[in-house]
Amino acid sequence: MDIDKKLLEEWDKTYFWHPFTQMKVYQEEDNIIVERGEGVYVYDIYGRKFLDGVASLWCNVHGHNHPKLNQALKEQVEKIAHFTTLGASNVPAILFAKRLVDITPKRLTKVFYSEDGAEAMEIAIKIAYHYWHNKGEKQRNKFITLSEAYHGDTIGSVSVGGINIFHEKYRPLLFDVYKLPSPYLEAVKKVGREKALDYEATKLLIEEVEEFVFKHHQDVAGIVLEAGVQGAAGILPFPEGYLKEIRRICDEYNVLMIVDEVATGFGRSGYMFACEKEGVEPDIMALGKGITGGYLPLAATLVSDKIYNEFLGEFGEAKHFYHGHTYTGNPLACSVALANLDVFEEEKTLENLQPKIKLLTEKLKEFWDLEYVGDVRQYGFMAGIELVKDKKTGEPFPYGERTGFKVAKMMLERGIWVRPLGDVMVVMPPLAISLDELEWYLNTLKGCIQQL
Repeated sequence: MDIDKKLLEEWDKTYFWHPFTQMKVYQEEDNIIVERGEGVYVYDIYGRKFLDGVASLWCNVHGHNHPKLNQALKEQVEKIAHFTTLGASNVPAILFAKRLVDITPKRLTKVFYSEDGAEAMEIAIKIAYHYWHNKGEKQRNKFITLSEAYHGDTIGSVSVGGINIFHEKYRPLLFDVYKLPSPYLEAVKKVGREKALDYEATKLLIEEVEEFVFKHHQDVAGIVLEAGVQGAAGILPFPEGYLKEIRRICDEYNVLMIVDEVATGFGRSGYMFACEKEGVEPDIMALGKGITGGYLPLAATLVSDKIYNEFLGEFGEAKHFYHGHTYTGNPLACSVALANLDVFEEEKTLENLQPKIKLLTEKLKEFWDLEYVGDVRQYGFMAGIELVKDKKTGEPFPYGERTGFKVAKMMLERGIWVRPLGDVMVVMPPLAISLDELEWYLNTLKGCIQQL
């Protein structure tokens, strides 16, 4: 369809309400309208080329327009695009469920599909609550979660979240949870930034966690946390061993461990799943983002046999899980997800990622000397560079100044699209980026921050 470009820009600002976007500002600025993609680049309606610096919101894995993923989609659409999985099934959904169980921690044996990470977490919360009710322990209706947590934007996932700027407006709609401090921020307070990721920091933090769980475990359905790093909070990594200690505590006090791997799953941590880094097997795991390589909306909530079996019974007992979506287990999405795993194997994605993580680690050291950089954080192939007004005191820039977005605009002028988290510059390109492209990306970002 050949539509006038200026008309497209006008309609974009007239009819399209964008997510997490102040539309008054959006309407006043020039914005890119993407028309196509190739590899780690996207092209706008004017043919301008931009490096996809945040992997299309952290989900693109192997690059845009990948021939293997394209082919899987084409082949499936010629068979069937969609059919309900309420009391029926389809071939790709079955095959992908089997593949997921094969590659995720052994404890996880059953797959429940949805369309995005927030829904996967909503399902995880409902399953955990329903599990205890089916067991006759109806007093277990509370969740322990972390401050600065982000698990999506549905009411349930917001309830277990903890980022005030995102969540405070909806507080009257939310259910109450127990809140523990962010592991990274608490570790910085106790031992300082240089030692915040050490196991010694975990030992200091975990004593308070265990004391809290001991006090409240009889009414707790589960502990909800991201897998090793709080992403939307600005890339706040957990200290070494923290995740493993949470697993131990959950086992000791008979509490479900619910892990959000939406952002970290499918290679972003340097492993296929971040839980592998510490050998942790959660009771419930939520997956999304990179699950289809960034092609189509798909998510999954995986659970153990222990949990699944509590939902089995005669029809009249009404023990089954009352949840489902129109597009649950969509065959197009599941076909691409299967091809995504094939590409991981064929292109040795995880193996080839290791030198890129090493380069990222080395280049990030250069940012510490910049005048307006207050902290530099990395977890696998994801990083956050925090901009501050005063480096010595850590005083932030005023929120309304949009300092991070000013840097993003400078990056855009140099051919790189990034989306900051407030004043944290997020580095999260597709895993397929080359070493040369990554170095150019980081050098450009460094230069733009220096211009502040």
